[in-house]
Amino acid sequence: MSTEQVTMLFLALALISALAFGAGALARRFNQPPVIGEVILGVLLGPTLLGPVSEQLFPHDVRPFLTALANIGVALFMFAVGAELDAGLLRGRRAVAGTVASGSIALPFALGVLLALYLVDSHPTDDKTGFVLFMGCAMSVTAFPVLARILTDRGMQRTWLGAVALACAAIDDVLAWTLLAVVVAIIGSGSGDQWLLLLFVPYLVLMFTAVRPALRRLLAHPKVTGSEQPAAVAICLVGLLASAAFTEWIGLHFLFGAFLFGAVMPRRPGEGGSAEVTGTVTERIASLNGLLLLPMFFVVAGLKVDLSGMTGTDVLELGLILVVAVGGKFVGAYASARVTGMKNRPATALAVLINTRGLTELIILSVGLQLGVLDDKLYSTMVVMALVTTAMAGPLLHLLYPVRPAQSIAPEELAVLSRRRDRLM
Repeated sequence: MSTEQVTMLFLALALISALAFGAGALARRFNQPPVIGEVILGVLLGPTLLGPVSEQLFPHDVRPFLTALANIGVALFMFAVGAELDAGLLRGRRAVAGTVASGSIALPFALGVLLALYLVDSHPTDDKTGFVLFMGCAMSVTAFPVLARILTDRGMQRTWLGAVALACAAIDDVLAWTLLAVVVAIIGSGSGDQWLLLLFVPYLVLMFTAVRPALRRLLAHPKVTGSEQPAAVAICLVGLLASAAFTEWIGLHFLFGAFLFGAVMPRRPGEGGSAEVTGTVTERIASLNGLLLLPMFFVVAGLKVDLSGMTGTDVLELGLILVVAVGGKFVGAYASARVTGMKNRPATALAVLINTRGLTELIILSVGLQLGVLDDKLYSTMVVMALVTTAMAGPLLHLLYPVRPAQSIAPEELAVLSRRRDRLM
């Protein structure tokens, strides 16, 4: 890097950090998750509003370094999400959560596939099958961290409905990432190294049968847990980065490795001191990541969005995407909730919450852009869909529940949910 590049990089980091903090605070004043303000900031800093000025603020030769930082931020975020996916959320509500999650995935996925068959002519791609499956996957996403924040801000994290929504979102996340992994594998099947994907199955077995027990013992060791646990943080950072590197090498994308390493972290109360260490480490990683690295992702994603040249056809496509995304997710979740015996009002609220996409959707869209499945125009349109579906959740929920519900969950579950919200958001 030249002196000029280093100077511009640090200035860009300072500008992004300051503006992202302000945008997040502004979003909170409007009862929106901070991610809404940060994503809109990223879009406004791109060519949509600033045009050529965007190139001056973020020169072309500096953007690869911002992208690298954004990738690290996403990897750390995916680690935190994996570490917070707790099967305990399903306790006493497996049938409801499983049914609603399945319905909220299946219907939007099917509608997304049909929409893709319509869009493929105007957005040609080298891999039609990959494009069709990717669109189905993109329509099926629910953002677990953003949903947790909305529930906390509404005081609903203590309710039965809030716990069910989080359980559904957790299942949705796992299913969505699994679907995306399949899509990535299909798209990469044309390369000469596709046989490397076969390594993922033994790697998965190794992570749960060997790495997880090793982490449980290692993180409970006094030399690791002492002196504010710097060794524990180092172990987790090395592990998640190595895991991300492995899955990227075999052609499955680095985010799956980071997520998987988080998923094998010991976190159940029965796993002794190692579970407490996991919570502390995750909190520290997520705190720094949220202030510096993750905002890089929002800006990099926004710099690729250009809505200035939208035509009538583009607006029509946006309308169709919103109808499929919102309608498919809502009808799928609502109908499934009603099948389980849930009453109309909570079923409607649950369907609204499950429609939240947020950062998870943006990550998936970025993967699609990197793989060449989405072109720049469709990527921009899909980012708008992610913003709309996330922003509408809070106001719609306020109409359904203008006052805080009184049906509480168990205190020990409340503590878990509160810690989850604080670490991820």
